[in-house]
Amino acid sequence: MPSAIAAPVAQLSAPPATAAGGAPAAGPADTRTQAGQPAAAQPQGDIVPEAEFDSSLPPLSGDINAPLEAMPSATPSAQANPPAATPATAAPQTGATAGEAIPDAPLAEEAELAQPLPPIATFDANPVEVAGVDDKEGTEIRYKVAVNGLDDIDTLDRFDALSSLKKDGTKAANAAMITARAKEDEQLAVRILHAEGYYDGTAVSTVEQQEGGTVQVTINATPGPQYKLASIKVDAPPTTPPNLVDKELPLKVGEPIIAERVQAAEANVSLKLPQQGYPFVKVGERDILLDEQTVTGDYTLPVDTGPRSSFGGYTTDGKLAFDAEHVGVLARFERGELYDTRKVDDLRDALVGTGLFSSVSVEPKRTGQLAPDGTEYVDLAVHQTAGPARTLAAEAGYGTGQGVRVEGSWTHRNLFPPEGALIIAGVAGTQEQGLSATFRRQNAGKRDRTVSLTAAANHSNYEAYEAFTGTLAGKISYDSTPIWQKRFTYSYGFELTGTNEDVWSFEKNKRDRGTYFVAALPLFGGFDTSDNLLNPTKGFRLKLNASPETSVRGDVRPYGRFMVEGTAYYPVTSSIVLAGRARAGSIFGIDRDDLAPSRRYYAGGGGSVRGFGYQELGPRAPDGDPIGGRSLNEFAIEARYRFGNFGIVPFLDAGQVYEGTMPDASDLRFGAGIGGRFYTNFGPLRVDVATPLKRREGESKVALYISIGQAF
Repeated sequence: MPSAIAAPVAQLSAPPATAAGGAPAAGPADTRTQAGQPAAAQPQGDIVPEAEFDSSLPPLSGDINAPLEAMPSATPSAQANPPAATPATAAPQTGATAGEAIPDAPLAEEAELAQPLPPIATFDANPVEVAGVDDKEGTEIRYKVAVNGLDDIDTLDRFDALSSLKKDGTKAANAAMITARAKEDEQLAVRILHAEGYYDGTAVSTVEQQEGGTVQVTINATPGPQYKLASIKVDAPPTTPPNLVDKELPLKVGEPIIAERVQAAEANVSLKLPQQGYPFVKVGERDILLDEQTVTGDYTLPVDTGPRSSFGGYTTDGKLAFDAEHVGVLARFERGELYDTRKVDDLRDALVGTGLFSSVSVEPKRTGQLAPDGTEYVDLAVHQTAGPARTLAAEAGYGTGQGVRVEGSWTHRNLFPPEGALIIAGVAGTQEQGLSATFRRQNAGKRDRTVSLTAAANHSNYEAYEAFTGTLAGKISYDSTPIWQKRFTYSYGFELTGTNEDVWSFEKNKRDRGTYFVAALPLFGGFDTSDNLLNPTKGFRLKLNASPETSVRGDVRPYGRFMVEGTAYYPVTSSIVLAGRARAGSIFGIDRDDLAPSRRYYAGGGGSVRGFGYQELGPRAPDGDPIGGRSLNEFAIEARYRFGNFGIVPFLDAGQVYEGTMPDASDLRFGAGIGGRFYTNFGPLRVDVATPLKRREGESKVALYISIGQAF
């Protein structure tokens, strides 16, 4: 459309005027004078007189349509009467005879063209900079934008988000660019109007230059009336239950024909029908017939539902991690159940959760076989691409009183298919060294059930005791993982331990070594409503441990160990979370001195009461070393403040260990401190610094803890 901005016009110089007959009106040899001016002196030399020059011109025909005359050939006869030459031009040529045509001299350019091209590396590829042009900054035109008509129908924000005029600011290199952007936004406004049901809507853009060089761009949109649905027709075969497509198509007669609303309704059909037995549904192309007189539209949607289906069997191909039989173990449905795509998605997630695939997909395949209820059996085709099965892992930490602790492991997750893993782990630390081998089978005969068997040898050298321990343990568990965080978890198993430990003997009034044999049946139950396994921000957790045990050191002494723990997380703001923990433990049925020191309760350290060394709290032997107890209680509260990938956590901990079987909350010790967090995709890195309140003689002024994950 016309623009108020005038484009610059190039100014061209006019050609020189000519006199009648085609000769120039004035030239370098023109000796005529202008009005009132004396004639210039006649130049001397080889100047052709004007009369002779005019006579040499060929006659021109007055008929412009006459054919062109043939040009005379350059023959010796044509040179019979050459014009008089000057002495310099009349000199005879060496080696030429009279009347002989002298050939043209070879051009210098021909010799240059015959030369080979120089190497391309010798060319200067830098662009030539033209002084006075390339050293000038490009000019920009600033403009303002006004949009009228869209705000009335609440679509101005959508226009602003997609506008070409507003996309790159409010400036352009030239007027043509502004006009082009205005045209694009004009079409954008029309598309938005149509998408909102204003099918008669129009938009016009104007570009005007204002004083001061600023340009005003205006988009005037005229919505017109909004079209509404006059009828809704679904062209689909009968379904079970009847009118299933109509039910899942949430459109109503009389509502506006809004594009997003219509597309969402059609997407709902594609989503909901596969959840109700129709995995092969195909939604066709809609048809909306508009009536300008009534400002309404008749909506028609073709839908091919495909056969109503139920689950059949499994097939698998590709680079296999396990066979189709094990795929059936992971499924939460049985053969003959009505097809539900949500259960298929759950199966796909379970396959990913095994950690054995670089890629895996699940899709339904028709079999043509009818089930007793009239549905068609559908097989699930699983395409596997097994990934690397071996993993190396390492973890390091530091705690005051516990020292440096480094743990590494090698895992083959599918050494004994299906999902039979071998894990070799080692611990190296200032106060602990050990080696273990574990066989673990996940999804063992049942989804989410894990069976493990561990053999370990360990040496621990703490202030409370020094122990050389060998353990054989087995466990069946239903656990949470970073991918599958479960609300209910449990485990049960057995543990056989032989340990040689030093212990303070009150009878001998000195430390003495003893060998203990322990048989235990550990049990665990958990309930978790938190939102994240490694970094929870809301919800709570409850844990209960119970372990009936028998200690054999001469006599057989049965007893029971119990521990209950609760944690809660409350988001105060989007960046601050209050977290609290309470724990209590008790041992019944045995005297403390008959317990192996490693089976007693201790408190203090990074996962217990910060501000104190590892196992530092509780009763002490006459030599000053901790001797543990039969009960404990612990409390902690944190304020976790996060900013970006970093965090600051002030905290207050409390706890104590008691000689009796029940904690009585007396003589609680408190530790306070502050921690730093660095949040990664595998959990937060934690550094805590704490000090004991009302510090006693022999206790450290400052305790430092470094580990992965929150304290609780």
